[in-house]
Amino acid sequence: MSGFRRLLVVLGLVMLAAGGCSEAPQAPRFKLTDVTGASFGKELALTDHNGRRRTLADFKGKVVTVFFGFTHCPDVCPTTLVEMASVMKELGPEAQRLQVLFVTVDPERDTAEVLGRYVPAFHPSFLGLTGSAEEVARTAKEFKIFFQKQPLPSGGYTMDHSAGTYILDGEGRLRLFAQYGVGAPTLLHDIRLLLK
Repeated sequence: MSGFRRLLVVLGLVMLAAGGCSEAPQAPRFKLTDVTGASFGKELALTDHNGRRRTLADFKGKVVTVFFGFTHCPDVCPTTLVEMASVMKELGPEAQRLQVLFVTVDPERDTAEVLGRYVPAFHPSFLGLTGSAEEVARTAKEFKIFFQKQPLPSGGYTMDHSAGTYILDGEGRLRLFAQYGVGAPTLLHDIRLLLK
């Protein structure tokens, strides 16, 4: 092959590559941990604090955050719900397209009535979810959440549990994991990307 023909071939390949790059959609620049394509977090079947049976399909078209906690939690759970309430406020009218779910890991104490007093106190649209011990354990396993009862020296018990939030897109696909303490601005940034 002559030098001129070789140059034309190389230039053609470079142009093809450049053309392909310019047409590729730009991936969102998430600040949270991107878990797109995860093989877990696909199912949820529990009862909300209004007594209605819920699955993820009920929220199709909305970005959904799923946090596992309990109402007697002294710090992590209320802090997370306060941050999500802040996100809702910042979103303004767009907040209608975000659903916050609080799944109890303490169904023994967190009845629908208890959740109904606790969860909406942070924001009226937030839903508390509960079920039988088996249903809660199955849901936690589906989302790779650890929890266990810890007796207290004074009597009673507390719950140890994973302290992160999962975020699903409008199609019900698990997309992001937010570690506890990332803060409302980071959550807001990535939720806005998913709402676009």
